[in-house]
Amino acid sequence: MWNQIKTQLQEYPERLKVARVLIENGLSAKNDKIYLNQIEIPPVRIARVAGVDRRTVNETLSTIHAIPELRMIFEEIRPAGHSLKEIAKHLNLGVVEITVVNAKSPGILSNAAMILNNAGLSIRQAIVDDPELSPEPKLTFIVEKKIPGELISELLKISGVAKVSVY
Repeated sequence: MWNQIKTQLQEYPERLKVARVLIENGLSAKNDKIYLNQIEIPPVRIARVAGVDRRTVNETLSTIHAIPELRMIFEEIRPAGHSLKEIAKHLNLGVVEITVVNAKSPGILSNAAMILNNAGLSIRQAIVDDPELSPEPKLTFIVEKKIPGELISELLKISGVAKVSVY
């Protein structure tokens, strides 16, 4: 997906910045307007985050609308939902973040989930970064209680896992 967006906008680096902000935040673009679900977001807000001016945001929206492949992506994208990661500590939940060698390696999610399950930990959330959008994609699990330290070495044994962090 990101490669398709980059190909279409490669001649306009500032428009590409706007597209990245939209994608990273799950913001849709319809009829030259930006939405977070049904909430309209003013272009000036996107401009500030992208480090461009408001006109660039409007030009990006026009470009998206004019190119069917981009329009299809941006009209339908939605935010992935809420994450408990930042408030897990306050809720007495455990967080384990797994950095992978290659995000396309099969079995990392299922093997990590099985290790957590075998330790008697119920998974509340599993959040996976898109490897096309994140330079260092991570797999994050939020579980019902603190992660026992001995699980770190088990998780590191999974083929394709580079690093494990527990919060």
